[in-house]
Amino acid sequence: MAATLQEILLAPDTQPQVMADCYTLIEQELSDKSGMSGTAVKLAYKTVNTFMPGHVRFMVGELLPDMVGKLEPFWVDFGTSGGSEFGDYLAKRSDEVAEALLTVSDARAAGSGRPTVIKAYRSVRGAAVKHIQAALPRIGDLVMKYAG
Repeated sequence: MAATLQEILLAPDTQPQVMADCYTLIEQELSDKSGMSGTAVKLAYKTVNTFMPGHVRFMVGELLPDMVGKLEPFWVDFGTSGGSEFGDYLAKRSDEVAEALLTVSDARAAGSGRPTVIKAYRSVRGAAVKHIQAALPRIGDLVMKYAG
């Protein structure tokens, strides 16, 4: 039986590399943002980094297991669909995938006791689906790097 996405990406020897790649992906996505919503995301990111240095890296590690869990059903379906690029597969299901991934950050934000983080998250949540959708090809490439 093939290994699950969780077994692959969250393996003790692989997870630190995946986390580093996720952080790089976030930095790449931020650098690509423009316009009003892009400015809002960059401001929220800067605010969190100013008031809580290292928090984004910490949260990557905290959210990664749940995010991988949300990607697992898509990965399984991708495997049976015969596709060759997971990023393309995710992009074709962008609404569904984005909403699934956002359930993780929504739950985390709802449970946060840090007003600065909650305020920053709420300021960008409205456009979050669009930003997640834009990142799906890179997310797919990251997954394929380890699981493909």
